[in-house]
Amino acid sequence: MAERPEDLNLPNAVITRIIKEALPDGVNVSKEARRAISQAASVFVLYATSCANSFAMKAKRKTLNAGDVMSAMEEMEFERFLPPLREALEAYKKGQKGKKEASEQKRKDKEKKSGTEENDKSREEEEDEEEHMEEEDGDNEGEEEDVEN
Repeated sequence: MAERPEDLNLPNAVITRIIKEALPDGVNVSKEARRAISQAASVFVLYATSCANSFAMKAKRKTLNAGDVMSAMEEMEFERFLPPLREALEAYKKGQKGKKEASEQKRKDKEKKSGTEENDKSREEEEDEEEHMEEEDGDNEGEEEDVEN
């Protein structure tokens, strides 16, 4: 847990960006109002986390999951935020799935490429070996002719 209450506040840059996105252009917000919103947001996060933790503990789990957060939102009487929260969660899951698939494809392409390079090297080595063998065979034939003469 944080040692000082200030440590629990969200970063000012994040709060400022959220405020700017929520308000129409031309609306100014004082430093005092930004600080109050930041503190309120921090208190909300702590309260939501505490409620979600209660649901996890009831289920005898140590890890909070999205269902715990949804249940906490209902318990805190923020039901109207559930639909956009579900949409955001689905978008997040799709994004993660896309990243995972892209990562797997990249890994497969890399394996395929390294396998192709290894095959190319093997072919080159085989060709070099065959050439070397042919040269030796050619040298041996000449020696055999000398012996016969």
